[in-house]
Amino acid sequence: MTETAVRTVNVAIIGAGTVGGGTLKVLAQNAGIIAQRAMPVNITWLAEQDLDKGRALLNELGLTETRLTDNWREAVADPETEIVAELIGGTTLAKEIISTALQAGKSAVTANKDLMAVYGGELLDIAAAHQTDLFFEGAVGGGIPVIQSMKENLAANRFLEIKGIVNGTTNYILTKMDESGADFAAALKEAQMLGYAEADPTADVEGLDAARKMAILASIAFNSRVTYDMVAREGITNISSWDILYAREFGYTIKMLGLASSDGESIEVRVHPMMISSAHPLAAVRDSYNAIFITGDAVENTMLYGRGAGALPTGSAVAGDIIQAARNIAHGCKARWGCTCYQQLPIKALDDTESKYYIRVSVQDRVGVFASLASALSAANVSMDAVMQKRRLPEGGAEIVMITHQVRHKDMMTALSIVERLDCVNEVSEYIRVED
Repeated sequence: MTETAVRTVNVAIIGAGTVGGGTLKVLAQNAGIIAQRAMPVNITWLAEQDLDKGRALLNELGLTETRLTDNWREAVADPETEIVAELIGGTTLAKEIISTALQAGKSAVTANKDLMAVYGGELLDIAAAHQTDLFFEGAVGGGIPVIQSMKENLAANRFLEIKGIVNGTTNYILTKMDESGADFAAALKEAQMLGYAEADPTADVEGLDAARKMAILASIAFNSRVTYDMVAREGITNISSWDILYAREFGYTIKMLGLASSDGESIEVRVHPMMISSAHPLAAVRDSYNAIFITGDAVENTMLYGRGAGALPTGSAVAGDIIQAARNIAHGCKARWGCTCYQQLPIKALDDTESKYYIRVSVQDRVGVFASLASALSAANVSMDAVMQKRRLPEGGAEIVMITHQVRHKDMMTALSIVERLDCVNEVSEYIRVED
């Protein structure tokens, strides 16, 4: 029996930041394992604007044969380059890099959620037109293999719902608020000190990051192109330690969730805080971990859990995509894993979505308040499932918390506007969706 020569595939890494550095480290440190499991992957180029930084990284990892440049075009244009890994972030230049690689018939890999949530459909069309591959596992969930799971392992399912904790920063903040009783500001400060949150945390705490990821997952699950601007979102900045406490009393845990579902006629996709049953598997996901809970008609419920960000977890996903692309090149089967958006389902308007709601209201402590609240809610077709009077407020008055029955979002917003105008109400302090 004769031995077959092992095919080596050449890769250019564009960007040596957090994810680029993590990818290089994974590929370099596990080169022997990768070669045995799949095939040798040769990192022929590193393109990095900061040449000193790039050179130091290559020397640290022993990649002395890898060529270094500050001109990405040089690395992509090299005839020996077969796979281009775009790891610089952003959208404009990243889109140009990937488009250039795909149009040259090279395979491309990215972890760029911003890019894929807006231009993913366009780039996948370019890949298909040039019979090559674009992989993007690292764009959602860091090291969690959710995209490949949905596109391959669960491909026989009709997906019913995707529900996930897809942002580690908000999960860390809500975990600290739940476990220590800290308020939002203190939990955010701790997250920033530990490097989980940026100095400007807006993208995380207001749901922008999660919305991009849910656009990608919804597109895959429901075979229609969903872009970032289609995802309704609300942040966690108004969640108080009291909301955390009251949720626990009702048997719920507050999580920042991305949700996507389809009835076959339209797609519902949104990101917001939600009270979920404390018995739900997602309720046990702590700190900066992510988890994606998938419901399919055949598999029923399955959950993928792990580190949702970071140099090595995301680098693991990117390296896995590089190996996948390398296998396709070596076996002459590129373009077998393209876009599956063959439908054009509309996005359901946020006003038409339905949920139960938790409401926290500051009221004057006097006779008839409960009756006034019930009447105001009823006027907007909202009924109460549970209601409790809680603490007396330092400035006078009291706090009432309620959970409604299932209601349309539009009706709930109308009800809250009526409640706010009652002379016995000081303010509507917070509302949060509830799911049993």
